[in-house]
Amino acid sequence: MKQLVETMAKALVDRPEEVVVSEVEGEKTTVFELRVAQTDLGKVIGKQGKTARAMRTILSASGTKMGKRCVLEILE
Repeated sequence: MKQLVETMAKALVDRPEEVVVSEVEGEKTTVFELRVAQTDLGKVIGKQGKTARAMRTILSASGTKMGKRCVLEILE
């Protein structure tokens, strides 16, 4: 799952070497924290948040298939 988020983010940004994904496991929920370069933040979020919403949908669908609840947080 972590690799999935990292791969999607690296495909979107200009500086893929600055993409960092950390995973925080909870009892029922796993939170993935995505950090990118400040200049790439808009590319990850997209117009009106559409790109971020699409990434969250893919992550959620993948998590549901594995029986987990997954959340994506995009940090500055």
